[in-house]
Amino acid sequence: MKSIKATSFILLVCSLLIQCKTNAQEKWMLGFEKPAQNPIMQADSSFVFNCPMEEKLVQWQKADVFNPAAIVRNDTVFVLFRAEDNPDAILGGRTSRIGLAYSTDGIEFTKYPEPVLYPSKDDNLKYEFPGGCEDPRIVEKEDGTYVILYTSWNKDTARLSSATSKDLKTWTKHGPAFEDAYDGKFLNVWSKSGSIVTELKNGRIIAKKVNGKYLMYWGELFVNLAQSDNLVDWEPMVDKQGELIKVFEPTLGEFDSHLTEPGPPALYTENGILLLYNGKNLQGEGASTKVAPSTYCGGQVLFDKDDPTKMLDRLETPFICPDLPHETSGQYAAGTTFIEGLVYFKNKWFLYYGTADSMVGLAIKEN
Repeated sequence: MKSIKATSFILLVCSLLIQCKTNAQEKWMLGFEKPAQNPIMQADSSFVFNCPMEEKLVQWQKADVFNPAAIVRNDTVFVLFRAEDNPDAILGGRTSRIGLAYSTDGIEFTKYPEPVLYPSKDDNLKYEFPGGCEDPRIVEKEDGTYVILYTSWNKDTARLSSATSKDLKTWTKHGPAFEDAYDGKFLNVWSKSGSIVTELKNGRIIAKKVNGKYLMYWGELFVNLAQSDNLVDWEPMVDKQGELIKVFEPTLGEFDSHLTEPGPPALYTENGILLLYNGKNLQGEGASTKVAPSTYCGGQVLFDKDDPTKMLDRLETPFICPDLPHETSGQYAAGTTFIEGLVYFKNKWFLYYGTADSMVGLAIKEN
């Protein structure tokens, strides 16, 4: 009898601990639901653009439209999306350009006719062609300046690059984000996915300094951290040996067993710094059996406000996964809900994501 009672007590304690952990996580996590309108944006071969590189008209949205950034300006949601031109080319073999669309309800979007960020005969040509400009994330400064971090892809090395704008239409490129740091040590190191720390202030999501510096979670296989004075030029954080520090890594046996890649701009909150990220499952040994191999799902992780390198908590299960037909077909048939855009709009959170590298999806959190 004593053994049975002891076992029951242990089970009760474990249940209470799990419940306490769940309740604690509910205080800092964001929960989303996908509306019936999905997908909200897709390829359209009717859009043409006079490409300065090819010196001819190209159907710049013919293949795919996906991986969006998002920002609110003048009571309107603007989405900057990645568009690929050639449907006959293999994955990674097309040219990407970044387009702009707007919406007054966050769901129905109107696209501008031409891309706003694309390879051209400028100082960034060697970084951006023929692969293009990919996977933007966007933030706003206090003075109203917009900053994009995007991937420059020359089909050799992916480099995180920056650009600024006052109106979202005309952009000034500033080149690779790590070009000057440590005498160019990381200029030719593969880099992607810059999630700048922001804060919701009076209904606006604004880039925030932490301990006197702007901060950015970035990377692909694991999460790194970088700091900046101006949001354009960034210095990766390194250890005493000069190697990149890893503030968050994949978890074997879980949905993010292969990689942990930052999603939309991180949020500075009363509970900590909340990072929504993209977790990819491995194939074979070390993979999770809860999601399909090579699937991308969305996760959430919380970092300490005072020490942004310190992880406080992590959701053990993904909060968004590919479960709609267009999310498990298309260019990346293994399944993708690749989160990149997050806005606070009309007292709701709108999360924009790429589906199977082919379309744009939406999930909403009601307050």
